[in-house]
Amino acid sequence: MADSTSHPQGPYASGTVPAGDLEVHRADLRRFGVEELRRMLVVWWVFASTFVVEVARWGMRVGGHRGFDTALAVWVRRSFEQLGPSFIKLGQVIASAPGLFPRVVADECLKLLDSVPPVPLAEVQRTIEEDLGRPIEELVASWDPVPMSAASIAQVHACVLRDGRAAVVKVQRRGLRHDIDRDLRIQYRLASLVNRFERARMLNLPNMIEDLNRTLHEELNFLLEATNQAAFRSRIGYFGDNKWVTAPDVYWELCGPRVLCMERLYGVPLDDFDAIEGREIDSVLLLRRGVKVWIEAAFAHGMFHGDVHAGNTMVLDDGRAAFLDFGICGHLDPVYRAAFVDFFRTYVIDRDWVRLVRAMQSIGMMPAELDAEVVAPAVQMVVEPFVDKPISELSLGAMLTEQLKMADRYDMVGDPVLALIGKQFLYFERYVKRLAPGWSMVTDPYLFRNLFPDEVAAKVDAEGVTLPD
Repeated sequence: MADSTSHPQGPYASGTVPAGDLEVHRADLRRFGVEELRRMLVVWWVFASTFVVEVARWGMRVGGHRGFDTALAVWVRRSFEQLGPSFIKLGQVIASAPGLFPRVVADECLKLLDSVPPVPLAEVQRTIEEDLGRPIEELVASWDPVPMSAASIAQVHACVLRDGRAAVVKVQRRGLRHDIDRDLRIQYRLASLVNRFERARMLNLPNMIEDLNRTLHEELNFLLEATNQAAFRSRIGYFGDNKWVTAPDVYWELCGPRVLCMERLYGVPLDDFDAIEGREIDSVLLLRRGVKVWIEAAFAHGMFHGDVHAGNTMVLDDGRAAFLDFGICGHLDPVYRAAFVDFFRTYVIDRDWVRLVRAMQSIGMMPAELDAEVVAPAVQMVVEPFVDKPISELSLGAMLTEQLKMADRYDMVGDPVLALIGKQFLYFERYVKRLAPGWSMVTDPYLFRNLFPDEVAAKVDAEGVTLPD
């Protein structure tokens, strides 16, 4: 057995991952065979039986006097739990978009973020040993058999490495890919049926399942996640600031295709509002710093965290904000980044709506043949009422609804990357409404001082404003 100071070297100890190991393989959603048909019968049975149980519980007032809408929300959530990872992930998508789905359902689906039964310990250890090629006692000095968290794709255990570093190990559930592909095909078939109804068409559920197909298979590639996490962390201090924001260091020597080892951070989730308020933290500044780093990651560097729900964002014991879990990330090419910088420049600096329309045209959000001068007033009418209000007085969900109406009017093209960006702002909206309700997030020059520094400097100088570190 190795001594207590030895450093086990896994297959990716150098931190270099071959390009082929970063490839993402997705399901063919249009394939539908006997196996999918059999599984669909199980899906219908689970939904039907769970519906009967929840209606009966509601009728007998079990668990308190709940409204029928709450009973239906619990029915959806419990059905998803029983059906496994891909349905749990669908529930998490619903939870992230309360402006698009009924609030009671979205709130109930929030429980799917952390209420998944854990995998047996022996199965977890077998995965680690298969990926790293050594018994677990040779890989770590100590190991906590009780998981810190269990999610639909993986679970996390605390450990201490042989050199004394506190770490966490994220281990993927075994045999996921086959079941996920089958269930995604079923979800796509059901979404296509629902999409025939006019009132459901605005949600574009088939597109939502296609996006879930992409993100789920990205999450299954832990080497891609580790690479994204390391890149995000390395760029936080790119402009010489952001010392109050971090992400865990990746410990590559203990990483494999289904195993991700990283620095352990100590703190509380961002939605543990009572704990944060009890620490007398400047919650407005905390959020400004965190959102600023996310914006710079997306629009300066081109890669952003694509799932900033509360389980993936923390307030550390030393007061820093931290981003965790980079299983879902978005990527923006230079054209998209330039367009978004123009969006923000319009909101923060000069309200040049013609520039905004041209930026939308540059990334295909609006047809190029439209006259930007003509369309700009209509865009202004939709967007401007939302821009100046503090977060407590607006709903980004309502803004998205208005933009969907405008999209239909001008034949604007939907885009999964834009949808992913919008999803993150819905998460930010939830945190800000509780911790910083008076903050006007979209027009805060602090967030953009590294995107268009000269204009921000001139603005704050003219207004006599001092920006924080």
